[in-house]
Amino acid sequence: MQDPDKVQSRLVADRKVRAVAQAGSHGTEVAWVGSQPTLVTFERGLLSPQTESRAGVTVERFPYEKLEGWRDWDTAREEAPLALLATSRVVYDPTGYYGRIQRTLWTLSPERLAAHREELLGRAAARLDAARREYTGPGHGAQEQLLALAEARDVALTLLYPALLTHTHAWPEFEIRLPHAWRAAAGLRFPKAVYRLENLYGFGGEDEARRVLLATRGLGLVEQEKRARAAFQVGYYDGAVRYLRDETARTHRADLERWTYISSARRDKLGILLGVTRSPLGPAALAIAGELLADAREGR
Repeated sequence: MQDPDKVQSRLVADRKVRAVAQAGSHGTEVAWVGSQPTLVTFERGLLSPQTESRAGVTVERFPYEKLEGWRDWDTAREEAPLALLATSRVVYDPTGYYGRIQRTLWTLSPERLAAHREELLGRAAARLDAARREYTGPGHGAQEQLLALAEARDVALTLLYPALLTHTHAWPEFEIRLPHAWRAAAGLRFPKAVYRLENLYGFGGEDEARRVLLATRGLGLVEQEKRARAAFQVGYYDGAVRYLRDETARTHRADLERWTYISSARRDKLGILLGVTRSPLGPAALAIAGELLADAREGR
């Protein structure tokens, strides 16, 4: 593994790099054995955002023009990775622009937060409506049931959970330790919403995590299994399951779309990874996501 401090020093010394920040839990008081060093940079000469992972260190690179543009809230809310920017720790910012972006995010007015929440909820509602049209109704079978579940989970995680946290002006983290993080951030304040999130994933503690880890074999999930096993070994059982459920849906989308044509052995493994016997499928999954949307809007 590279020394993240050396990578950071090299980036700070690079004249193209105009801002550097640390992200994630690595190097903080809530770090754990699976924390991955992550750096955020803004660089001259980049045309689009890039993610580079090398020898255990991830660098999220953004064009310098975004460092200038994202000081404006209306631009940032359309384009920027808001949670990443809000929760990162700036180490190099000669222009002061990164700090200005963060101050904007940390001091949003209640009116702006409410408008941002409604925007997230509107995007979620549109995706759920589209999923209902595409994956439910007469003539739909097993593959549509699974695709609906995958879409419900993605909408819940990437839109509805962040929308929920706007009630407390908090920004989500997306580490492998989810759902432990959302329980800590929102479980006491918003029990109904967190219950819906958990219902979508069908957690089952240590036993389910062990089953899911075993099912990764032969499916090309080597790196994902390694990360999930690190979580399992320190007791983040549901985190390992959540991560592998989402990674399976992302990396094996083609298998979900061809579900009835893949081998029964492959279906069995993917079924365990996705949690088909523990999770709501098809219209039921979309209905739970719809209830979560209402909970996120009302803050409950």
